[in-house]
Amino acid sequence: MKKTIYKADTRGHANHGWLESYHTFSFASYYDQERVHFGALRVLNDDKVDAGMGFGKHPHDNMEIISIPLFGDLAHQDSMGNNSVIKENDVQVMSAGTGIVHSEFNPNKDKKTAFLQIWLFPNKQNVEPRYGQKSFSSLERKNNFQMIVSPNPEELNTWIHQDAWFYLADLDKGFSKEYTLQKEGNGLFLFLLSGSLEVAGEKLNTRDAIGLTELESIEVKANEASKLLLMEVPMEW
Repeated sequence: MKKTIYKADTRGHANHGWLESYHTFSFASYYDQERVHFGALRVLNDDKVDAGMGFGKHPHDNMEIISIPLFGDLAHQDSMGNNSVIKENDVQVMSAGTGIVHSEFNPNKDKKTAFLQIWLFPNKQNVEPRYGQKSFSSLERKNNFQMIVSPNPEELNTWIHQDAWFYLADLDKGFSKEYTLQKEGNGLFLFLLSGSLEVAGEKLNTRDAIGLTELESIEVKANEASKLLLMEVPMEW
């Protein structure tokens, strides 16, 4: 097994006033040649958006885009005709494919919105753009890996054009859980939203991450009550 640690305080950081963003991988003005991507995982941004503010219309193509609200609401409009609001426990996916234009903003006048913005390289170029959104029960991730993204349309509405699987988990203090990879050769990227974990002989604290390759399974142990995002992604595609 090979591992790479991404400590929370080593991430790129940008504060635009209305937007505060932490970048695990190179993004915008933050560049680190050692942190451009982890396999197909290209962007992992940890964003907070002020009340009434947001991202104006902007284009994307040939990228799988996943948004996971952590608290607050995020309103979305796009060139496919979608007009929706996603909130805590929702997951949104977009296959940008041949090209989309969209905007995102915090529709609330009195509170911030926090969300994870994640991009993956697709395994197919120039697909027809598509949108998916689903609400998930937080109870189903209690001491369990709750699948929220997959490559299989028959499994989830939040499917993407990549052999990748995403899971959320809320683990009680002292609880251990084993994860077995879905596909040989994939890597595992674990991002700790809150708490303290032990994984692969390493201790992770809030907003730390670890990338693991050359493994079939891994044991995750919570040193305290912990919330995490686990992403299994291809290292080659």
